[in-house]
Amino acid sequence: MAPQERKVIKIMAEQAKVYFTDFRIRNFHENLQQKLTRLLKSAGMDSIDFQDKYVAIKLHFGEPGNLAFLRPNWARTVADFVKERGGKPFLTDCNTLYVGGRKNALDHLDSAYANGFTPLTVGCHCIIADGLKGTDEALVPVAGGEYVREAKIGQAIMDADIFISLTHFKGHEATGFGGTLKNIGMGCGSRAGKMEQHSAGKPSVNTDKCVGCGTCTRWCAHGAAVVTDRKAAIDHDKCVGCGRCLGHCPADAILPASDESNDILNCKIAEYTKAVVDGRPCFHISLVTDVSPECDCYPLNDAPVVPDVGMFASFDPIALDQACADAVMAQAPLPGSRLTDAGHDCAHHDHFRDMHPDTNWQAALEHGEKLGLGTRNYELVRI
Repeated sequence: MAPQERKVIKIMAEQAKVYFTDFRIRNFHENLQQKLTRLLKSAGMDSIDFQDKYVAIKLHFGEPGNLAFLRPNWARTVADFVKERGGKPFLTDCNTLYVGGRKNALDHLDSAYANGFTPLTVGCHCIIADGLKGTDEALVPVAGGEYVREAKIGQAIMDADIFISLTHFKGHEATGFGGTLKNIGMGCGSRAGKMEQHSAGKPSVNTDKCVGCGTCTRWCAHGAAVVTDRKAAIDHDKCVGCGRCLGHCPADAILPASDESNDILNCKIAEYTKAVVDGRPCFHISLVTDVSPECDCYPLNDAPVVPDVGMFASFDPIALDQACADAVMAQAPLPGSRLTDAGHDCAHHDHFRDMHPDTNWQAALEHGEKLGLGTRNYELVRI
């Protein structure tokens, strides 16, 4: 066999399979939820042994006021798929770093229920993986990590036997797009884990909000938090950036730094993703619908920038994100959307960079591929 032929065979063998179906209904015997079930079967999700296994289904419950998040019906389809095969699924997410409708488990569950994610509608329980205040975390080594040695992952996610990601694919102001890696890496981080990904520094205190209660001093194991004249301060020489003070401050007066470059942020997201998926069965689903310019963490959403594309599924999270990105960039921008605003600079020929010029979405995929998370070389299998 000639060397060139061997090279072609090797490249083809290294391709990951990404399964795809559009949102068209071509007969009246199959609705979209049934079509998603058919996609999961075709992609091989039922090859996983779910019997008597705890199955984490990671998704975004939607910030109150945002209407672009995935409808609960999609989560119900995935949960039913798992239950029919003997598994014990639960929907899960971790608390947010910023102050909003999902900063602690009680508010987070209120938001989830308000957006329709109740046990009655989705057929399983919802668990906030990093606990009441976002401090219930597992320290997970990152094999080959360049930026993170131990990822801080929500404990309930790491307690699961099987991990499934269900992602709403959309734009993102810091990472270019929010896809499977963003859903897993950032989404599975505890509040301290999210701070570690966003920050190269240490938290600080907003003295206008600080009430001098001393909670931060009681939770700091390193003596970095001190209260003087009824105002707290953090000694950065002693602080190790664990984020405990951030989670426990009752006045939301502790502020995380947000000083990491977007490229390094993307690389850290890839490393956190590796911590989550290593060593157990995983499967990934991404729906390219209502592709808003920013993430679902805002309490609002802009008009979609491209038409709805379809449903994607794969065992390979890198290939899945690459396939979804390629599919979005193949679409013409929708009139009246962010991509067609008067005077908008489309010099990049890249929808994500056109919306957010300071981002480089490829950084996460390149770094993830380097870590062995998957491959950007994929075969798209249409069903």
